[in-house]
Amino acid sequence: MTNDVTRCKVAVLAGGWSDEREVSLSSATEVQAALREAGFAQVDLLDIAQDGFANAIVHGGYDVAFVALHGAYGEDGCIQGMLEVLHIPYTFSGVLASSMAMEKSIAKAVYRRAGIPVAPDVVLEAGVVPSDDLVHGLVEQLGLPLFVKPVSNGSSYGVSRVTEECDLAAAIERAGSGGGRVLVEAAVEGIEITVPVLGNAHPRALTAIEVVTGAEFYDERVKYEPSELHHVLPARLSPEVYARAQELAVQAHVALGCRGCSRSDFMVGEDGTPIILETNTIPGMTSASLLPDSARHEGIAFPDLCRRFVELALEA
Repeated sequence: MTNDVTRCKVAVLAGGWSDEREVSLSSATEVQAALREAGFAQVDLLDIAQDGFANAIVHGGYDVAFVALHGAYGEDGCIQGMLEVLHIPYTFSGVLASSMAMEKSIAKAVYRRAGIPVAPDVVLEAGVVPSDDLVHGLVEQLGLPLFVKPVSNGSSYGVSRVTEECDLAAAIERAGSGGGRVLVEAAVEGIEITVPVLGNAHPRALTAIEVVTGAEFYDERVKYEPSELHHVLPARLSPEVYARAQELAVQAHVALGCRGCSRSDFMVGEDGTPIILETNTIPGMTSASLLPDSARHEGIAFPDLCRRFVELALEA
């Protein structure tokens, strides 16, 4: 391995089979261009769903893989396991951290153990029939409004905000349509923020972003609109609350065992307590994405950020 990281041959892994395939390909295209701008001469974009991918990654002579995959098979530890077997260094978190962060119920158990505030929730088993008794019991226990989410999906796919009891059954069916478990969670009203974290052994929080949607929540449509429509940097919080959110994001990064980077989402209620929603181990890398926006606010251009991710992968 050379000391000049730009002489590494990089495979940018993208595509796949998840709901977020097209977003992944957009991220990967921008990452490929950014790495070339940063001075990398050999950067190949590989779609893991294409015939010949396994042969390409095994015999391609790659020094490092830049994982630009979202959702199942990419963000859940699957591709990371393959890369571990092949002894190819890769960007972002390892198998265990990726799988725990992707499985929202497990991530919330980790948060609770680490003392990170979470919203009350109930996890429904796969295939559950949302009977009238079940629906009424959930509302009695958690109140309204509620968020209903697939336990192991990303980017707001399958997520519903429920304000009326009569809508809860349909939301549960939608979230469980992929065959997995469903998370029903008390909605926290307040300011929505996200806090990126950068680093391996000594992670640090970047600028916290306030997310302003004009919609019920930061759904899959809003996420990929131009960032200037929805991102306020830095988040408009008191200094104490702002610092606490950054501290909790680093705690989540460490508790899950993340590396390279992560991005934790929070709701800040009226009492100023940041309530964590989830941690993303492979944040989006498009021009509309949150983490690149935060890095730019700190003077880190996108090509430099992508180069840093490669350096952190090799360091890990």
